[in-house]
Amino acid sequence: MAKYGRKAQEKVERAMHERKRGKLKSGRSGKTVKSRKQAIAIGLSEARKAGGKVPSRKGGSKKKRGGSKKRKTSSRKKKG
Repeated sequence: MAKYGRKAQEKVERAMHERKRGKLKSGRSGKTVKSRKQAIAIGLSEARKAGGKVPSRKGGSKKKRGGSKKRKTSSRKKKG
């Protein structure tokens, strides 16, 4: 069974062509995309939004927003 559908292939292919021509822009900033990996990610994201068959993102790719971590204080007593 294929992991990715036809729609995903078309979107990634289009994104790669745009990147090669220097026309592919990233999301909010609108900067020109130069990375091959980023172009693929944009294509897959568009395929997801269009309802194509694309596996969900891995957990590590999303930005985590949370409070600052507290440091553990050592429980050792100082001699002296």
